[in-house]
Amino acid sequence: MGHRHVDAPPGEAGPAGSDGALRQQVQFEALLADISTLLLNLPPEAVDREITAALQRLAEHLGVDRGSISTIDPADATLRTTHTWAAEGVALVPVGMGELELPWLATQVRAGIPVILSRPEEMPAEAASERETARRIGIQSLALLPLSAGGKLIGTVAFSTVTTEVRWPEAIVRRLRLVGEIFASVLLRRETELDLRRALAQVQALTERLEAENAYLREDALDPALRGDLVGESGALHDVVVRVAQVAPTDATALILGETGVGKELVAKAVHERSARRDAPFVKVNCAALPATLIESELFGHEKGAFTGALARKLGRFELADGGTIFLDEIGELPLDLQAKLLRVLQDGKLERLGSHVTHQVNVRVIAATNRDLQTAVAERTFRADLYYRLAVFPIEVPPLRARKDDIPLLVWYFLGQFRTVLGRAIDRVPPALIERLQAYDWPGNIRELRNVIERAAIISPGTTLRLDDAFDAGHGHGGAAPSAAAPAPVPSRTLEEMERAYIVDVLEACAWQIRGRGQAAERLGLHPSTLYSRMQKLGIRRPSPAG
Repeated sequence: MGHRHVDAPPGEAGPAGSDGALRQQVQFEALLADISTLLLNLPPEAVDREITAALQRLAEHLGVDRGSISTIDPADATLRTTHTWAAEGVALVPVGMGELELPWLATQVRAGIPVILSRPEEMPAEAASERETARRIGIQSLALLPLSAGGKLIGTVAFSTVTTEVRWPEAIVRRLRLVGEIFASVLLRRETELDLRRALAQVQALTERLEAENAYLREDALDPALRGDLVGESGALHDVVVRVAQVAPTDATALILGETGVGKELVAKAVHERSARRDAPFVKVNCAALPATLIESELFGHEKGAFTGALARKLGRFELADGGTIFLDEIGELPLDLQAKLLRVLQDGKLERLGSHVTHQVNVRVIAATNRDLQTAVAERTFRADLYYRLAVFPIEVPPLRARKDDIPLLVWYFLGQFRTVLGRAIDRVPPALIERLQAYDWPGNIRELRNVIERAAIISPGTTLRLDDAFDAGHGHGGAAPSAAAPAPVPSRTLEEMERAYIVDVLEACAWQIRGRGQAAERLGLHPSTLYSRMQKLGIRRPSPAG
């Protein structure tokens, strides 16, 4: 299609003029070649700067006051001014001006028609709003051309004057078309490269996430206990199941309380699997099993070089759990400085990796668990009160095995079903007397201890009938003797806490109260030093003074 051609008033010289036309053409072609060469291999981040510089060179060569480029805004697919230059003393075309303010002009360029005007009055009647806009922003003469490449509209390029009326001969319009082709090619190449970079970044992020998930799932798959469900029919367990059913459909934070070994992680998994997040990751973190120096990296991730040994970027467990659930076991062992960062994630869903100031948004449901009395920890100021109240929105108390002994037969058969696959051995008979012996024991190690006993029993049983290890009868390795079915269960002379306290004191005394270091108390007890300090504080263990 053609373009509107407006002759200048008599005596008016156009940008190219009639004298020296050949010289101007040669100079213009040399300028285009220079600009084209400069823009050819620019990295995307340098394109905007160089395009603005090229607009200035072209406008000055043409003897006009302004140059601008509009591109398609991906947010709403409309044309908006993105690059603009103006001579000294002349106002810039406003950045962000869109086609809604210039509907007639937009219609023309979207149809591939250049708009060439010497004054605003030459616009047709249907362009009344454009005439007013041209007067408002000070446009007298205008050459507006569409930028198209790859079969689609990229944007527009415009050159204009403020007071001088100029004519735009066909030779000038042809040259401006060449300008448009150069700019369109550069902008399309930049858009393509940026799309490619974004796609590669998404692929890299997805690859990192999949690798992290695979590594995590491999660890998870090695623990058969986590593939089970809540097993039992006792009233005590029924109360837990009801609580799980109440909180699971919501996104509320849950705090699972109970002794070591009662199955707090299984309860957390049950909440996840009964929620709308069941198809997303369930990621667990044991806050007591990680050194204080690594917990932050494990939870929030780190960038390459964030600390010695950080050879590559690593996604934290919160990013890995995005869209799903994160289970923070032994939350009471989390250092105070990290409690504040955890609180921010709970409140805003925002985190920063170690070594980075970039904020990442995550959508994660948090389930925490502890065997500590967090209210006491809050009173002692070893646990933040605001974090406690944020976590304890919906507490679930998991009963110890001694409070649900009626579930022991079901648990025994459940564990035997697991071990059939793991050990390749089928046990199809469990003597009633053996069940009675198991039910007579108080299980200070709870379900975890019961599982270990049944696994050992399944290994030593010569046939298809389950028999217990002699060590169980002798009371070795289980915190107490297993009484016979006929005899009442003996009352221990000391509580489990008292025995734990005495054992820790014995080890400390043997190490001259040295906690850290090779062969010292923490290593002998198999605990991290910070965890041992916490246990000592809870049990009231203090080093005696030299005088005492």
